[in-house]
Amino acid sequence: MSAPTLTKLESKVMDLLWAAGEASVRQLLDAFGGKGRPAYTTVQTILYRLEAKGAVRRTKKIGNAHIFEPVASQADVRKNVVGELLGLFGGRAQPLVSHLIESGDLTLEDIEAARKTLRDLSKED
Repeated sequence: MSAPTLTKLESKVMDLLWAAGEASVRQLLDAFGGKGRPAYTTVQTILYRLEAKGAVRRTKKIGNAHIFEPVASQADVRKNVVGELLGLFGGRAQPLVSHLIESGDLTLEDIEAARKTLRDLSKED
């Protein structure tokens, strides 16, 4: 199964759920913290949408609270997002990397880390 495409708020809920392993709506809501915290019903609706997308599942019910756990992995969701982003650049990484460099979002440290990763991967081959 391929990873679903997530909205920004769905991604935030998934990040919290990946960190927790499993959680109820209330537990996820509490993990949001104070400022910018969505309403209980918003988090509940997001979880139901994520469930419909196959990203989460209900594992049990405690009282009236359903407990959810992630089904989609972080790696699969990230791979999907990167694939969509590359699609905006014609499927090529070079224009994307150039854009990141020009915008200042890619630092020299990022480039050095990428070089190290490439060296490590070439050693494995």
